[in-house]
Amino acid sequence: MSDLHIRHATPSDIDTVLRFWREAAEGTSISDDRDGVARLVGRDPEALLLAERDGVLSGTVIAGFDGWRCHLYRLAVHPERRRQGIGSALLAAAEERFVRLGGRRADAMVLERNESGQHAWRAAGYGPEEHWRRWVKPLTG
Repeated sequence: MSDLHIRHATPSDIDTVLRFWREAAEGTSISDDRDGVARLVGRDPEALLLAERDGVLSGTVIAGFDGWRCHLYRLAVHPERRRQGIGSALLAAAEERFVRLGGRRADAMVLERNESGQHAWRAAGYGPEEHWRRWVKPLTG
């Protein structure tokens, strides 16, 4: 796996990341646009981690830390590069970031219908908390 390189996203990566998510990520998000990703990268330049193999974007994860909780979003690996340790490497980098920042526990948002994603998260040591339900309210029309 020595040819795998993990780095922080920069503003010049935004369009590539958005194209990648359309191909590799499950579901869509209200923030999946240029402005949303630009805000993320501008506010926390270390949050969006990219995995590249042979110079090609192969995986992503957002490792958001608000000073209290550690949140993982958009763990995505290109379908042709799955089961090669890319997701595990991204999670390890995210978890190292959280520990360095003083985080104590990480959580991940995983779609209920994403069975392969649930399997990957379980394999990485994460488990669902069935007594929690996510509540949302769109702030824009």
